[in-house]
Amino acid sequence: MTSVPEKINVLWFLPTHGDSRYLGTALGGRSVDLPYLRQIAQAADALGYYGVLIPTGRSCEDSWVVASALAPLTEKLRFLIAVRPGLLSPTLAARMTATLDRISNGRVLINVVTGGDPVENKGDGIHLSHEDRYSVTEEFLDIYKRVLSGEVVDHKGKHFEIEDGRLLFAPVQTPHPPLYFGGSSGVGQQVAARTIDKYLTWGEPPADVAKKVAEVKALADAEGREVSFGIRLHVIVRETAKEAWKAADELIQYVDDATIEAAQKVFARMDSVGQSRMSRLHGGQRDKLEVSPNLWAGVGLVRGGAGTALVGDPDQVKARIEEYRQIGIDTFIFSGYPHLEEAYRFGELVMPHLPLSQPLAGRKSTVNTGPFGETIAGDYRPTLKASQS
Repeated sequence: MTSVPEKINVLWFLPTHGDSRYLGTALGGRSVDLPYLRQIAQAADALGYYGVLIPTGRSCEDSWVVASALAPLTEKLRFLIAVRPGLLSPTLAARMTATLDRISNGRVLINVVTGGDPVENKGDGIHLSHEDRYSVTEEFLDIYKRVLSGEVVDHKGKHFEIEDGRLLFAPVQTPHPPLYFGGSSGVGQQVAARTIDKYLTWGEPPADVAKKVAEVKALADAEGREVSFGIRLHVIVRETAKEAWKAADELIQYVDDATIEAAQKVFARMDSVGQSRMSRLHGGQRDKLEVSPNLWAGVGLVRGGAGTALVGDPDQVKARIEEYRQIGIDTFIFSGYPHLEEAYRFGELVMPHLPLSQPLAGRKSTVNTGPFGETIAGDYRPTLKASQS
């Protein structure tokens, strides 16, 4: 049985593929540029998020470049960035990892991504089957971890041949930055059990997540290893449940049937088991999107990858997080639209009430809530009770 973590880490998301007030339309869209990403990163840093996930793929800005640009502009925020076995040599990836870990003073987390879209993979020069990609990943990680740990590596395998592979400048974190990994297929779970530190799942209903956690834990136990668990979700939180569900409806109000059909065709071509599990939750239909209490699959109608959101008031969202914690989840990676505003909503309404591994820094209240948004009468600070007029 998986133990229940006493404390959790909460990460946010940097939308390097774009951001918007609505899905499935250009209306309300925001361009991705460094000033906007800086706003989100610095907000996440100030609000006390453990880190931010930076996505990968040809629809996104490069995660390494973005993390390098934002690391000097933040203080405590960690950056979960993608290593792509098959796109990089393991020794080059190790040097990149060690360099960024040093210049960020140990704030790098590594997301190992095998890639689940055959069309995109071919565009990157990868012409491998699903099984072969995981074979590459496991061999890659063996070399990558050993080099980062300070070993001099000579290796001749099926996919890589390395002579005198080594680092001259070690990472800050030892033996290497933590390795995160998501793979819902049987072979993906086996690779996870043998190689990585934290296994990630997308936001499926708790019973499905519990089954997956138990499977991976059993595989890790058989290898004599310990693996911890994380989950990737969106969130829509408002002060009342009615407001939250209204915001969920508004998020997809411009999504039409043609857009859903086009998106689902793209997802269907993928050989990602995790993506197929996401798509099955809603079946491309918008009439039964609450697939579990407060778990809404509307995002997945048009967005690939993580397709579910926790929707509700602060108490409801906290309760759903607690359900996943009881399963064994200790890391939650959230996002919400638009990402700047939702980072504040979740950070202010929910995070102070969670069992975080790093307590939020106490902040003196200097909020001015007078009738004109300023201190009342010039020298009186109102109490938390809302002013009446």
